[in-house]
Amino acid sequence: VLGCNLVWLGINAYLFVQFYMNFLTERWFYTRVLLGDALSWARAPAACLNFNCMLILLPVCRNLLSFLRGSIQCCSRTAARQLDRNITFHKLVAYMIAFHTGTLLTYLVWFTFNPTIVMFTTIAGLTGVVITLALILIITSSMEVIRRSYFEVFWYTHHLFIIFFIGLVFHGFGRIVRGQTATSLLENKPSQCADLFESWGENGTFCPKPEFAGNPPMTWKWVVGPMILYVCERLVRFYRSQQKVVITKVVMHPSKTLELQMKRKGFRMEVGQYVFMQCPCVSQLEWHPFTLTSAPEEDHFSVHIRIVGDWTQGLYEACGGDKNETQEAWKLPKMAIDGPFGTASEDVFGYEVVMLVGAGIGVTPFASVLKSVWYKHIQENQNVFTKKIYFYWLCPETQAFEWFADLLQSLEGQMTEKGMVDFLSYNIYLTRWKETEAAHFRVHHEAENDPITGLKQKTLYGKPNWDNEFTTIGTKHPEKKVGVFLCGPTQLADVLEKQCLSHSEAGVKFIFNKENF
Repeated sequence: VLGCNLVWLGINAYLFVQFYMNFLTERWFYTRVLLGDALSWARAPAACLNFNCMLILLPVCRNLLSFLRGSIQCCSRTAARQLDRNITFHKLVAYMIAFHTGTLLTYLVWFTFNPTIVMFTTIAGLTGVVITLALILIITSSMEVIRRSYFEVFWYTHHLFIIFFIGLVFHGFGRIVRGQTATSLLENKPSQCADLFESWGENGTFCPKPEFAGNPPMTWKWVVGPMILYVCERLVRFYRSQQKVVITKVVMHPSKTLELQMKRKGFRMEVGQYVFMQCPCVSQLEWHPFTLTSAPEEDHFSVHIRIVGDWTQGLYEACGGDKNETQEAWKLPKMAIDGPFGTASEDVFGYEVVMLVGAGIGVTPFASVLKSVWYKHIQENQNVFTKKIYFYWLCPETQAFEWFADLLQSLEGQMTEKGMVDFLSYNIYLTRWKETEAAHFRVHHEAENDPITGLKQKTLYGKPNWDNEFTTIGTKHPEKKVGVFLCGPTQLADVLEKQCLSHSEAGVKFIFNKENF
């Protein structure tokens, strides 16, 4: 990851220096006399803007990334993991665009004679204002607090990128920055004629008046390729959204978790993949990502949705979650599905030893993994490379355990029956509890099965000591590559990534993978 980011930063630095030096040449001498250092300082960030605007759309072309991920996975697992960080890179590019836009504006305002006139009377000025306003709205609405609390605001303002790119393409058509023409340079060389400007063009002088012309617009050449790719991406999404999706089963789980089981002709998935879902009766425009909780071996695909916002609440009500009676099948809402798309969890069966860490509803991708493990062993599939799975689930409330505990109970019984008790080690942590619950736990602690999950493995209270967990696993599996997969908050990701680095020694190597939507 660091290497890719350094390459990207290096290209930015190269373009900045290169274009800064380009505008220090003789052709731009007279323009620099008028504008001063602002010319080079404005054109250099403009070149970096072109480069980053070329990149900004590529990380959100989900179908393209999914295709690339599948193509290169067999050759390089490391390269495939870089594609899993597409949203992180998308944000970095956006910050770079904001930085260079700010740099460009600063120098234009400071060094332009009358910036207000330039802004509102020229093509470059008007499109520049539109671009800047769109960028400000896009970036401010993308802040974590806005995205989490008011997702609709984030979703709709993000589509201002269409206006941003239209303004960007037309920004250079006014050719407002002009340098001396090649022909004029032959007749009026600044090194010889600059000090004779009072006699330019007079009879008997060898310095005619210089002629100036603007560079042809270049931005469109940078962005037209990614724009075409993105249009193709949206066409693929539209085609998929028109395919019929049938909801075969709706299950209301505790802690306001909705399970939808669906079918679509030709739908094929792998473990840990996700889909984007749209419910037209809730919103005609909004699409939301959800991890698939079904296994590839099942005849349907399913998602578990926690009700935490307006869109999920609308879907919950449309599926009859707020009603006591059973919803008729013909009354269930129409759904549109885009996907499935690849994630880090697809690689889980590529490791001999695996650590799965889920936090809260973040356990969903591992439901798919564990179900698939269960089916493979029922079918006595001998091609399963994975020999050991360590599963950790951190949950803040007891109600959330119910829907997933059934799967774990099935796995527990299956592994015991086949004499494979050591294949799956699972540790469930309850991170918060009420005083009344604590008293109940104490009373039933000696029971054969856990009072919360019904499993033979007892629930642990608090948070894991990750240093001890990694040390223990490293000791048990020397000379192995251990795949560490997380679906959870950023804070936990930082902790696990540091543990992977600190515990990867001469023998064992921990490789960190995180779900990113």
